[in-house]
Amino acid sequence: MKVDWIPLPIRMLFYTAGFLGLVLVGLPWLFHRLDVRFPAVHVEIGWFRLAGAALFGVGLSLYLAASYVLTRRGKGAFVEFDPPRELVVEGPYRYVRNPVVACLLGAMLGEAISLSSTGVLLMFLCFMVLAHRQVTRLEEPLLRKRFGPSYDDYCAHVPRWIPRRTPWTAPQKPAAPPDGRLGRTRAG
Repeated sequence: MKVDWIPLPIRMLFYTAGFLGLVLVGLPWLFHRLDVRFPAVHVEIGWFRLAGAALFGVGLSLYLAASYVLTRRGKGAFVEFDPPRELVVEGPYRYVRNPVVACLLGAMLGEAISLSSTGVLLMFLCFMVLAHRQVTRLEEPLLRKRFGPSYDDYCAHVPRWIPRRTPWTAPQKPAAPPDGRLGRTRAG
């Protein structure tokens, strides 16, 4: 299904609102029902909930920022059925290969803590496993196919989940001379 006729900002608004609505509102509500239905599994953590709310806010903000960079620099959406057209190795992507997913997981953990919800914590743990499998079995092979050796070089230098201490800088491609040829050879 081609959606290129819909302007990218409209597509991104739709994808983001729909996805976040499902992952940060709908599913947590459903998983929180475990705490309501089975009160014995609920663990109250008191004031520590504030730390969870802060983690949620930071995770969501960074998720939105990383999504913006991916969309803007990648010249496309951040979903596999409407993917970016260019490999993004700038901004947060210089530190970690999957800042969108990592930040979303941080927001989900923050939500579990802020709600003091064992059910939402269980959802977070399930999503951690699913996210890793989705990235390693679907996303990375598709990116290797789409971007080739430049993606392999990126993977060799930038970790999947735990950010690097210093930003990685992609090697610069040699500039083509004005005549358009990359190298001159002399005919004998």
